[in-house]
Amino acid sequence: MSARAQIGVTGLAVMGRNLARNFARHGYTVAVHNRSYAKTQSLIEENGSDGDFVPSESMADFVASLERPRKVVVMVKAGGPTDAVIDELVPLLEEGDIIVDAGNAHFPDTIRRENDLRAQGLHFVGTGVSGGEEGALNGPSIMPGGTRESYKSLGPILEDISAKVDGTPCCTYVGPDGAGHFVKMVHNGIEYADMQLIAEAYDLLKQGLGASAAEIGQIFAEWNTGDLESFLIEITADVLQHVDAETGSAFVDVVLDQAEQKGTGRWTVQNGLDLGVPITGIAEATFARALSGSVPQREAGRAALPAHTQEWTITDRDAFVEDVRLALYASKVVAYSQGFDQIAAASVENDWNIDRGAMARIWRGGCIIRAGFLNRITEAYERDADLPLLLADEYFTGAVGNGLAAWRRVVAGAAQNGIPTPAFSSSLAYYDGVRAERLPAALIQAQRDFFGAHTYRRVDREGTFHTEWSADRSESEA
Repeated sequence: MSARAQIGVTGLAVMGRNLARNFARHGYTVAVHNRSYAKTQSLIEENGSDGDFVPSESMADFVASLERPRKVVVMVKAGGPTDAVIDELVPLLEEGDIIVDAGNAHFPDTIRRENDLRAQGLHFVGTGVSGGEEGALNGPSIMPGGTRESYKSLGPILEDISAKVDGTPCCTYVGPDGAGHFVKMVHNGIEYADMQLIAEAYDLLKQGLGASAAEIGQIFAEWNTGDLESFLIEITADVLQHVDAETGSAFVDVVLDQAEQKGTGRWTVQNGLDLGVPITGIAEATFARALSGSVPQREAGRAALPAHTQEWTITDRDAFVEDVRLALYASKVVAYSQGFDQIAAASVENDWNIDRGAMARIWRGGCIIRAGFLNRITEAYERDADLPLLLADEYFTGAVGNGLAAWRRVVAGAAQNGIPTPAFSSSLAYYDGVRAERLPAALIQAQRDFFGAHTYRRVDREGTFHTEWSADRSESEA
């Protein structure tokens, strides 16, 4: 088989199929392969008009059809299946060839694979791809890691097929080994927080106003014309106004209230704990999904737990809607601020040198969390690339401060009326914690020294100290 394809895709489920079509639509000759040849044939039969495809039944023929350096995009299930495909590919490749894992891999796996393949003279590019099946076909946000050398030949192709905002590709080199998949993981964690906050806003409007799903959908549609403009707000308005064909009820009212998850939120939270970064909004959103699926516990709670709530009377509908909007925006800013803190910490930990402003830039289009205010985040990091806290940027200080009173009213009202708002509430608590002059952690350190001799530091002099609590309570320098 003649080597004429410029890029190859193996794994032709929906995402792989659509990525292959996207490459072809942009004028690239695309080698395509799937373990089941029927899927390869289906792509050619149904979408062959998208461009120039080179189908192969065997992995050997697939590799042989690629120009050097070969660029192979792997689009299979994360974990063992990805390793199996890599093991099949490696003996067929030559030094300098590039394997691109564009699935939702856990970044430690990517670090391991990149290290192993580098030793064999191959480039391994762990690449985050966001935007779902529509983005894969029409232009996703792409987050490639790996070596800068591999990006020289691969990057222009990925930038070409990515989403564009103001003519700028939503794709850039992220950093070495696992950096690309790490950033995609944090993207997904922020997505969890964003979705939970939107759901809480919906619940507040429903319970506070007694509004119908369609009415709340109209509110979200209006919000999407302002500073909350985003893909998730847009689709929320659409979902809430959708009517179930079978029952005639609002679609959202016939959907079971048990949210599922594929693991990226958990990975984000686990890594936040490992790094010691307080990503409280993402954590609460992840635990809220877990709570929604805790069926026996919820059934027991409904049967036994008292509420002691107040009757909630909203006297000014428009003012309440505006309060929820402001609280939602402020809470969203906290979620993004925490996510970018996590990226910064991991970048230092792994020597990745990730440009946070560039990450905000490539998330402006194609991806699930694309939003108008990502421009503001990019601008913040352009003003100060080493910004220690996104919330402390002058724009966000003003924007969040403008909604602070509303945020407090919403969280207090929700608590008094028994409406769970874990993401709203934890975001406000984080805001108050990070701005506090002094935290009660001083007492925790004293307790730790009392029961475990874990020592403490003082505010009035340098050094580390221990008090002899069980003896004469004298203090000594540790």
